[in-house]
Amino acid sequence: MNDTVQLFQLRNEQGAEATLTNYGATLTRLAVPDRRRQPGDVVLGFADPEGYRTEPYKTENPYFGAIVGRYGNRIRAGRFTLDGRVYQLATNNDSNHLHGGVRGFDRVVWEAAEGFSTEGPTLTLRYRSVDGEEGYPGNLDVQVIYTLTHHNVLRIEYEATTDQPTVVNLTNHSYFNLAHGLLPNALGHELTLHADHYLPVDETLIPLGQLRPVAATPMDFRQPHTIGERLGQVPGGYDHTWVIRGEGFRLAARVMEPLTGRVLEVWTDQPGVQFYSGNFLTGRLMGQGNVRYNQHYGFCLETQHFPDSPNHPAFPSTTLRPGELYRTVTEYRFSVGG
Repeated sequence: MNDTVQLFQLRNEQGAEATLTNYGATLTRLAVPDRRRQPGDVVLGFADPEGYRTEPYKTENPYFGAIVGRYGNRIRAGRFTLDGRVYQLATNNDSNHLHGGVRGFDRVVWEAAEGFSTEGPTLTLRYRSVDGEEGYPGNLDVQVIYTLTHHNVLRIEYEATTDQPTVVNLTNHSYFNLAHGLLPNALGHELTLHADHYLPVDETLIPLGQLRPVAATPMDFRQPHTIGERLGQVPGGYDHTWVIRGEGFRLAARVMEPLTGRVLEVWTDQPGVQFYSGNFLTGRLMGQGNVRYNQHYGFCLETQHFPDSPNHPAFPSTTLRPGELYRTVTEYRFSVGG
């Protein structure tokens, strides 16, 4: 396996451009046009992949643009039972397991191959997570395909197979700011979530196991609200999973940024989306364009299964068995409005 860290660029005929690195299968830059047809970067990240390996970045550990796994989000105490056997994972978020552990998929070098499809340029990344890595059972072979389509859609296709029963929950951890470099934070973005319920959590952000209606709460984004409008009513800020309405491949979220007119739609086949309002950004990191990433400068819309699902039998299952194929697709669709 080639352990060389590389950068790759995908460009489409509309002038959009995605830059990726095989370190963490990370999206480092995504330039899409605004209402004046001027391209601008809409994700948080670094021009040099070495930025993801510095001590300040490792200390803050925001997972900018990375593929996280083997299990995205949290597992209580890093422990779960599968087929009667208890597995203890690495704990790296207080007493819990977060985003794959101490050395998750965001901190490894993936094999990468550039390509083309009828819809646009592609980058295929592959990684084998060996049996016992971060405490997970089974050898897991993972493939992620990024496609930048001719219609300004960034599609991410995930696949995985295993040789032993295991748990899998993959997602991309990009932080978006559709006015990157123009405003001090992302709190003025107008967000709609196609969800009637969300998952309440405890003080360590582990789900309590129930689905709670969003009605009459600051979690209700069924109609557009700015991210900052009711942020102060949510202790610690938004960092919760919303239960996406319906089944199959469907619209999960829509974001509009008034200054630039950029619109982002998130489409997925996953049951949930984690909306995170950048609460833990500290301003110590500086990224593309020498922009300082202060608190709430970016937000995440991570399509995924629910946190701690292996410990909640009523949640959709994240178990993958030999002979089965884990496959999921998410699209980030960009346009302009207003």
